[in-house]
Formats: sequence, C-alpha cells, structure tokens
Amino acid sequence: MWILREHRRSLVLLLVALCQPVEPFQAQQSGVVAPAALPSSENLEYVVEWRLITAGKARLTWSAAAGRGFQSSLQVESTGLVSKLFKVSDEYSSNLDPGLCAHSSLMTTNEGNRHRETRITFDAERKKASYIERDRLKNTVLTSSEIDIFPCVCDIVGALYKMRTLELEPGQGGQIPVSDGKKSAMARVEAQRREQVKTPAGAFKTVRYEAFLFNNVIYSRSGRVYIWLTDDARRLPVQIQVRLQVHIGTITLQLEKEGT
Repeated sequence: MWILREHRRSLVLLLVALCQPVEPFQAQQSGVVAPAALPSSENLEYVVEWRLITAGKARLTWSAAAGRGFQSSLQVESTGLVSKLFKVSDEYSSNLDPGLCAHSSLMTTNEGNRHRETRITFDAERKKASYIERDRLKNTVLTSSEIDIFPCVCDIVGALYKMRTLELEPGQGGQIPVSDGKKSAMARVEAQRREQVKTPAGAFKTVRYEAFLFNNVIYSRSGRVYIWLTDDARRLPVQIQVRLQVHIGTITLQLEKEGT
C-alpha cells in the first residue's frame, strides 16, 4: 500500500511521540540530565487507526540496562485489510545512557518487497551522528551520511521518556536538541490543555501536547503531532496523533494494553 510505504517514517514518528522538552523554556545543549521516576521496565501496546480502520499494531518496550542506561524496542505491524494490501513489519531499537542521551539506534524494515536496515551512531565527543541505510537483500549501501549534533541529543524513543520526567503545565513549553540521524534541530514542544481521552485501555485524564518536528524542523513534509499524557505522576502516553496532508489523513495511536 503506497501510503504506508511512502510514509512509514510518519507512522514510526507517531508511535513514539516525537516530543523532546528538557525544562520549560530552556534548551539542554550539553551534559547529562538525570531522569526521575522512569520505569525500570515497561510494555505498551497500541492500536493504530487510519481513516477509521485499524491499520496496525505497535508495541513499545523499555528496560533499564544494569546501570549502563536504557534499552528500547518499538515493533510496528500492519493488520487486517491494510496488511493484505501491503504488509508492514518494522522494528526500531535504541541504546541510551543514564541521562537518556542517544548512543545508537537500529531500524529494520520489511515492507512488501523492501527490506532495509538503518543504523545511526551518535558520537557525543565528536558531536557527530553517522547514518547508514542498507538494502538487506542486495547487501548494498543506499545512503551514508554524517551530520553535526549537540553533545547530548535525543533519539525518537528516548525523547518520549525524557518528556515523561517533566511537569509542564498547559501554557508552558520547551525545546531540546533532537536528531533522526539525517537532520538535527532544536525541537519545540507545548503543553496545550487538559482533556479526557478514551482508549481501548480505558478512560484517562490527560494533558495534550503538540510537538513541532514537521514543516522543515526535522521532517520536511507538512504535518502536526499531538501527544496525550496522563495527568498524574506516571505521565503515561495513552494517545498519539499525526495529522498529515489531506490525501494522507490522520493517523491515531491509542493505548490498548500495558504491562511490565
């Protein structure tokens, strides 16, 4: 299905929230920010909806790595009619230090007859990110590049967990260095308003955030990203939504089940 193929980055972006504040109205450009109250392990399962149909499932796992930091894994699979038209099975994993600064990430994609592997290495000392994308079937390098980054930069998953350690009230905002390996920028996030949200996992009192990563910030395409975190100490991401151009539409991720 061409929409899933051409916009898989938007799906992955949506699934892991794409918002990375450090402190209200401050940017963290160096050093380590010690996380507070992060779970030692967590499993979050989501339903992905697109144009009022269930398009896929996503599972986000998180675990502490014995004093060395954290490890994460995100699995995304198409389901139902979408899977029959164009089967998607992608996995994204990353390694982070105790301050949630990214060390490396690996994305393996299986989409129809496309089988790709993307590795990103974040070098804090050199302030560089190296990006390599390979065709797994042909064993050839498709893209290779290196960009400048901040000493402590967030990858996609680490950014979500860093946000959960903060306490932004509606009307407050912040920014943080973030990189997808191909581009690096100061990404802005805003806490907008309190809302009641109902998902397959239940009803939740939440705060809605908007993350500004589209429109030539990190991603060139036009779009908006919203994240709903529970309005309590857990700050659980129960709903995530990416609104893209009209011909693509809105992709919504809702929490279905959680575990440890």
